[in-house]
Amino acid sequence: MSTQPLNPSLPSISVIVPVCGRRSELRPLYSQYKAGIEAIGLPFEFIFVVDGTRTDASQALEELLNAGEDITVISLTRSFGEAAALMAGFERAQGSVIVTLPAYHQIEAQDIPKLVAALSASDMAIGYRSPRYGNAFDRMRRSAFHGLVNFVTSARLQDLGCGARAMRRQVFEEMDLYGDQHRFMAILATRLGFRVSEVAMRQSPLDRLQRAYRPKQYAHHVLDLFSIFFLVRFTKRPLRFFGMLGAATFGIGAAIIAFLSVQRLFFDEKLADRPALLLGALLVVLGMQVFALGLLGELIIFTHARGMKDYRVQEVIQYPDQYPGTVASSVEVTDVEAGEGRSREIRHTEPPAMTA
Repeated sequence: MSTQPLNPSLPSISVIVPVCGRRSELRPLYSQYKAGIEAIGLPFEFIFVVDGTRTDASQALEELLNAGEDITVISLTRSFGEAAALMAGFERAQGSVIVTLPAYHQIEAQDIPKLVAALSASDMAIGYRSPRYGNAFDRMRRSAFHGLVNFVTSARLQDLGCGARAMRRQVFEEMDLYGDQHRFMAILATRLGFRVSEVAMRQSPLDRLQRAYRPKQYAHHVLDLFSIFFLVRFTKRPLRFFGMLGAATFGIGAAIIAFLSVQRLFFDEKLADRPALLLGALLVVLGMQVFALGLLGELIIFTHARGMKDYRVQEVIQYPDQYPGTVASSVEVTDVEAGEGRSREIRHTEPPAMTA
C-alpha cells in the first residue's frame, strides 16, 4: 500500500472525528487516538467537525489548540448529522488515506495501525468490535439488524455501528453521503467497485452505553436500509425495480378484470355495484404508470451512460508488439494513479524468443 501524500509537504493520513450527540471527553480521547496514529510512523492531521452547537466540545478543542496541538476544528452552523460532518471534514482533508474515528470511546486506539495496514489488500477497511460486550437483548437486536442487512444487500458485515474506518482517498472522493448513510459506507463502497475488508478491533472498556431505541428510530433505520437497498441494486437498472413492481400490479388488476369478465359473460353475473371492478381497473392503470416510470428512468440512465462506469480496474497486464530479434530484458511493475482509483500496471518488455 502506498500511503505517500499527494504532495510531500502534505500529511499522508487525515483523521476525521465527527463530534455529534454522543461524545466523550475529547482531550483524553485525542491523546489516545494521537498515540495510535503516531505508531504508524507517517505524517498525519486531525480534523474535528463539531456538528452544531456543542459548547463543551468546542471548549475542549479550544484548550487543545491553546496547548499547541496541531488540529483543525470545523464548526457547522447547526446539527446536520454525522454523514454531513464526515463530508465537511473530507472537503478539508489533505491526506491520501482517510481515517474516521468516533468522538467517544468505542475501540482501543492501539488497534488503529492494524486498521490502516489492512489497506494493503483493500481500498476500505472497517473495524468490528471483538469481543463485543452487551446483554442478551443487545446481541439479539444486533443479530436481527445485521441479518436483515445481509439479506437485503448480500453484504456479510458484522458491525455497521463501528465508527472506525480507513480508506483510500479515492473512496471518499466518489462517495456522496447524506442522511444517516454513514452506517452503510462499506456497502456503498462495494457498490462503487471498491474492495472492502473487515478488521477485528478490541472494544474499549468505556464503551458500555446501554441504549434503548425508540420505535421511531427503529423505523428510521429500516427506511434507511431500504433506501440503501434501492441504491445498491437498482440505481443503474431502474426498470428492474419499477418494471417488476408495475408488472405485478398490472397482472393482479388484469386477473381481477378477467375473472369479473368471465363471470359476466358465462355466468350472467352483474357488474353493477362491484368494487372489485374499480379495484382491478385502478391496479391496471397504476401498473402501467409504474412501468412507464421505470422506462423513464432507463432513458435517463441511457443518456448519461457514456460518463458512467460499472467497473473498476485492479490490474492491467500489457504485452507490447513482438519485434524480431528483440532480446528478453526485464519486467517493469508500476503503480498507476487514475481518477477512477488505483491500479497496478505490469509491462512485459520480454517478447517470446523468435525461432528461425
